Amino acid sequence: MAKIRIVIADDHAILRAGLELLLNAQRDLEVVGHAETIHEIVPACLAAEPDVLLQDLSMPGGSGISAIAHVRQECPRTRILVLTVHDDPVYMRAAMAAGAMGYLVKTADVIELTTAIRAVHQGRVFVDSHFEPHLFASSPSALLEASQTPPPASREASQTPSPASRPALSRRQQEVLILLAEGHTHQQIADRLVLSVKTIETYRGRIAEKLDLRSRADIVRYALEVGLFKTSHSNVPDAPA
Repeated sequence: MAKIRIVIADDHAILRAGLELLLNAQRDLEVVGHAETIHEIVPACLAAEPDVLLQDLSMPGGSGISAIAHVRQECPRTRILVLTVHDDPVYMRAAMAAGAMGYLVKTADVIELTTAIRAVHQGRVFVDSHFEPHLFASSPSALLEASQTPPPASREASQTPSPASRPALSRRQQEVLILLAEGHTHQQIADRLVLSVKTIETYRGRIAEKLDLRSRADIVRYALEVGLFKTSHSNVPDAPA
């Protein structure tokens, strides 16, 4: 029996090792590669040619959402199952719209994880039961349609000023906003930008005031609307502070 070949993309070495032990213990599963950063994901998939990529969303090097789209373009036969701490439906919708076939929160148990891997390998969509049970292991077309349907909060937000009409952010504010949208904590952002947590909190407060983005979900929606997930951290345009 041919085994399902899996690449694990996660920046935590202990988690990768634990997942590899758990998955390799299954008769039909085999871990064939790893990636520790966003930049390593596509090369790892090109080298190992996995059936399934098990990918975290928050990893060093860029946007996990953009990485999904990149893998779909460069490795079309590899199906993507997201395994993440983010339990907000906004992240799930963004990942599925980018091309993921499945979405699991890291609180899932081993049975749910292995079931999800097998379902995704078979071309079925698998969504953590935390979200929408009626779409659990449903068809790709059904979930894709649902992922592209704005939730009630988004419909209300559609009556607010468009992103283009909102105040511009400074370069640093845009960097912080992108990192927040990617799911990084204040401490992780502070470490990455070599700033204090208090400074990051100040930037977030100014972003909230300028753009009226109060929650993490608001920030993700905004980032999707204006295409910030596709923007390199090194070429964010300047704007008045």
